[in-house]
Amino acid sequence: MRITRTGGHGRRAAAVATAVLAASAVLLTGCSSDGDSNASDSNGNITLKLADFGQFGYKEAGLLEQYHKLHPNITVKEETTANEQDYYPKLLQQLNSGGGFGDVTGIEVGRIKEVVDTQAGKFADLSKSINVGDWVSWKEKQATAQDGSVIGAGTDIGPMSLCYRKDLFQKAGLPTDREAVAKAVSGGWEDYLKLGEQYQKKAPAGTHFMDSASAMYNAVVSSSSQQYYDASGKPVYKDSASVKQGWNLAAEAASKKLSAGLAQFQDPWQAALRKGTVATVVCPAWMAAQISTYSGDAYKGKWDISRAPGTTAANWGGSFLAVPKGGKHVKEAIDLVKWLTAPEQQAAVFKAVGVFPSNKGAYQLASVKNAKLPYFSDAPIGQIYADEANSIPEAVLGQKDGVIKDTISTQINNMEQRGTKPDKAWKDATDTIDKAIG
Repeated sequence: MRITRTGGHGRRAAAVATAVLAASAVLLTGCSSDGDSNASDSNGNITLKLADFGQFGYKEAGLLEQYHKLHPNITVKEETTANEQDYYPKLLQQLNSGGGFGDVTGIEVGRIKEVVDTQAGKFADLSKSINVGDWVSWKEKQATAQDGSVIGAGTDIGPMSLCYRKDLFQKAGLPTDREAVAKAVSGGWEDYLKLGEQYQKKAPAGTHFMDSASAMYNAVVSSSSQQYYDASGKPVYKDSASVKQGWNLAAEAASKKLSAGLAQFQDPWQAALRKGTVATVVCPAWMAAQISTYSGDAYKGKWDISRAPGTTAANWGGSFLAVPKGGKHVKEAIDLVKWLTAPEQQAAVFKAVGVFPSNKGAYQLASVKNAKLPYFSDAPIGQIYADEANSIPEAVLGQKDGVIKDTISTQINNMEQRGTKPDKAWKDATDTIDKAIG
């Protein structure tokens, strides 16, 4: 989660602002100095600090304990920050001050372009140690600097699907079979809103068709190769066709009260999942873990997963692991990154928390290819996500993708929660973005 969480999580993403799920037997919080987390003792024992955000799934998959068994002299302590929006500024401060960062640091996809362009010299070139061609091709390109160095190893990606409550659909007179649901929205996100209007006519009391119009907006934009920047690095979000489409659809959803108007991953959103008042959630691969966590046992088997609206594949979220050059154990950190991003380990994380591998080799493993999610009515997620991942278009990333996405999402929330008119919300968004990006 990466959760996405910006670009992303999501895992992560503005979407990676997920609640912390402790990621090691010892959970460290906040920023810390190098101290004993980077130390080696007189016997050659080393402690590596892995700094990340949201839910990378390493604890749930038991990988850090497994790594210690394979390398008895190395202990990995994971320091997890719940909200990526808190994590990233701290990382930049640490890099600028030259201390406090992890031996291995997570970077969210919405930040990777800025890091590649402005901080690449502070990270080790992983292409000298890792076969970066193992990842989906666009993942490698996202982390490649102008000099050809690759500063981040791909962890997960966020191929899109649609998570929905079968029981609420049934009560509202909608189809419940996942193939029938996919057919109902096969024409695109406009069909998704039409389905929402049908739902609201007979909606069970106190429920809404979708959790968040801003989440739908992110999904729409994520299906386009051109989002907020053009290939030359110029911000084009004001004229971007995908941004316009996403914004207009979000405004329509808000005006028709199809959305609960919840900012994802915040307390009210979590509470709505616990109460069972949301019928659909746009679902990049990493989102399933969030839904099952907060919906809890009461709704196991009542959720299902179908293919995303439309015919264009989309990616929302995904992250990277990077190794700062200023760490005390760079070689050992690179070895850890290489192991964590290998097919078998990415498959283990997928099995544990549902975040989908970026390493293509994992797609051929039975544990990925044949994967089903019991919580989601045994939805065949291995097949759904792999088919999506193989046809995702390469997106143009910009330095301030995360800032633009977060700002627009905030204004969509204002349309939903405060009744802000679309024209004013758009002006507020663009004014804020222009000040932020210059």
